[in-house]
Amino acid sequence: MILGIGNDLIDIRRIEKTLERHGDRFIHRVFTEHERIRAAKLKNPAASFAKRFAAKEACSKALGTGLSKSVYWRDMGVVNLPSGRPTLALTGGAKKRLHHITPEGMQAQIDLTITDDFPMAQAIVIISAVPAPADEPAAEKIA
Repeated sequence: MILGIGNDLIDIRRIEKTLERHGDRFIHRVFTEHERIRAAKLKNPAASFAKRFAAKEACSKALGTGLSKSVYWRDMGVVNLPSGRPTLALTGGAKKRLHHITPEGMQAQIDLTITDDFPMAQAIVIISAVPAPADEPAAEKIA
């Protein structure tokens, strides 16, 4: 069952300008340490930051809160599964909101797709509820 859908489209040049103006202050306010380290290794970190920015916006929309109600930028971090597929790891208010919208006996699954084609970056997030394994309580399975 789908609990929420969100999407976001952003101009990479907007992130480039923000990085020029605000640099580390912007990076540390919005991105997790993992995201900062990953982007620093790339030739064009602005594209990486733009995709992750869009993913956070899309996730906040899928959670039904936007960036309010105790859901903050760094509560949503783009990570990759062992297969390489991107997803989001939630903490803080975003994790609490995810728990709140996930029905009893279910666990949340976050599907994320991110892409860029200069000058645009896009992210789509789908949050679904799937049956929790019988051997583990649902609340402990939320990412």
